[in-house]
Amino acid sequence: MTLIVKEVTGGYSQIPVLKNVSFTVPDQKIIGLIGLNGAGKSTTIKHIIGLLKPKKGTITLNGVSFITDQQKYLQQIAYVPERPVLYPELTLQEHIDLTIMAYALDHDQAWQRAKKLLQRFRLANKLAWFPTEFSKGMQQKVMIVCAFMTNAKLFIIDEPFTGLDPLAMHDLLTIVSDKKKAGASILMSTHILATAQQYADEFVLLNHGQVQATGNLTALQQQFKMPTASLDDIYLKMTRDDRNE
Repeated sequence: MTLIVKEVTGGYSQIPVLKNVSFTVPDQKIIGLIGLNGAGKSTTIKHIIGLLKPKKGTITLNGVSFITDQQKYLQQIAYVPERPVLYPELTLQEHIDLTIMAYALDHDQAWQRAKKLLQRFRLANKLAWFPTEFSKGMQQKVMIVCAFMTNAKLFIIDEPFTGLDPLAMHDLLTIVSDKKKAGASILMSTHILATAQQYADEFVLLNHGQVQATGNLTALQQQFKMPTASLDDIYLKMTRDDRNE
């Protein structure tokens, strides 16, 4: 198992957002993190990338935790946030060079990978541009390039399709599938459930900071007693049942 989240309780204050959250993200798997706004998806991700510290429970990545070896832990993770986070004073080229330094990558090999991604996302002729010159969709593409040019073991993508055109969405999903085939694991939070159903191997359904269900579509269908249901059907049942309680 690559990422193991075990009985994590935590949040931003004394009142926990997450309550005993447990799931795994194995090698060569795409795991869909699914839930309503406020269900705990972003809080879960912030705990995994070290921005929040669990009040209880553990998070390990290939046997390493943020607490035991912060640098080794973080260099295994590449993260694409929902909202692009770029340095206004750095050009696109400088963002790529910064990524190379942060991950201690081989300069020439990393730039070879970066150039292929830049070409794919139609950014190759914009290396001298600053973030203010990019649209939101282009800024998101910069984040994607910087993440997927690394040799990370775990890729975390939080609502990655925001601002992307259909071609860029297709390109991203192709890259994600290629990384999976190469041995990486992917945790993907998205509200586009049809895409999640098509590409994810398994799902983690969060509701009010708790794991409601985990497994592939067949396992979810059995748990919710909906043998022919789509992920969208199951999601709607989970949220409606909660509303009717």
